[in-house]
Amino acid sequence: MTVTDSKAEIRLEARQHRRVTHRRTGRAASLSVIDVGLTGIGERWGTAPPGVVAGYLAVGSELDAGPLMSALEKQGWSLALPVVIAPDTPLLFRRWQKGDAMGEGSFGIAHPGEGAAEVRPDVVLAPLLAFDDDGYRLGQGGGFYDRTLAMWRAEGHSIITFGLAFASQRIDAVPRDQYDQRLDGIVTEHGWRNYGDV
Repeated sequence: MTVTDSKAEIRLEARQHRRVTHRRTGRAASLSVIDVGLTGIGERWGTAPPGVVAGYLAVGSELDAGPLMSALEKQGWSLALPVVIAPDTPLLFRRWQKGDAMGEGSFGIAHPGEGAAEVRPDVVLAPLLAFDDDGYRLGQGGGFYDRTLAMWRAEGHSIITFGLAFASQRIDAVPRDQYDQRLDGIVTEHGWRNYGDV
């Protein structure tokens, strides 16, 4: 079985598992990650002034990043959201505040309109289907986050990327190839982990 086949197989199971978890604990988990996320980001970011954090608008059973993003904004962070331009391209990120006018992008996902300023975030909160203890995430399969992180890292842009997930989304090993980018940490309702020491 190829890595692609293994990922596809795990995605089917992970989507179903996440839907069940979301129904049971979705709202409570999104509130629980506020303190955990603030702690993890604070420890990784250090004493520098708040920068730009890119989150996401949850789709379906994704863990809602909204409460954590609101808490970060209150601490002085500027917010941004991802924009999918086309298949097989890196993401763009545009500034965003709650209440901003939104456009509809690829896959029916709302994003800030073209009038919003394009930014390169300092911290990225990435949704996922599954993660492992080596710091790898399994996404929806479009490769957008991996492609974006690979480009930024090749350009020398310092970026901190946290996966945001239910604790139950952890699996023993995420199948990976040379294109998969490692996370800097994971934030769940039960705690956070820094992968810098793995």
